[in-house]
Parts: sequence; C-alpha cells; structure tokens
Amino acid sequence: MAFIQIIEYQTDQPDAVQALADQMRSESEASGTAPRFTTLVRGKDRDKANSYVTIVEFPTYADAEASNDDPQVQAFAAAMQNLATAPPRFLNLDVIDRYPA
Repeated sequence: MAFIQIIEYQTDQPDAVQALADQMRSESEASGTAPRFTTLVRGKDRDKANSYVTIVEFPTYADAEASNDDPQVQAFAAAMQNLATAPPRFLNLDVIDRYPA
C-alpha cells in the first residue's frame, strides 16, 4: 500500500530551504543514491504567509521508515528545523484510493 507524508512548515527563508533541497539532490545524485520516494512536491500556501508543504509519496510505509532512518535525510531534517520559524506538522497517510489509477 502506498504511503504519503505531508510536512507543513513555516519559514521566512524559502530560498535557503530551496538551496538545501537542491544540495541534497545533488549529493544524492553524485553518490548514486536513489531516493526511496516515488514523488516529491513542494508547495507554498497562498493563504498563509511563510507557510509551505512538502508532499512525499512512497511505495510503502516501510520505504518511508527506511528513508527516515537514512543519515542524509536526518541531516536534512535537522537543517530544515534550523530554517523553520515553528515546529513542522506531519500528516502520515495510507493511500486508500487513487484516481486516475
């Protein structure tokens, strides 16, 4: 069963967040490390200033857990915390339907 994690966070440094994400991508590509997720989308909330979400889809919950245990992901999360203006909010979702399939 697919699994989606939505991370809502606030930051007044969106360019630094993007630079951090770009750095992680570059390091992953350089090391040949394939991401465990199938899709990653970042979005900006139109209604709340400095509010953003990252939506990450994994093939399974086990893949998400393995990703969370990855030292590179843990370092990224710690760096993100330093750029945030409030603690993140997490939604952890089992996918029960998809359209179109």
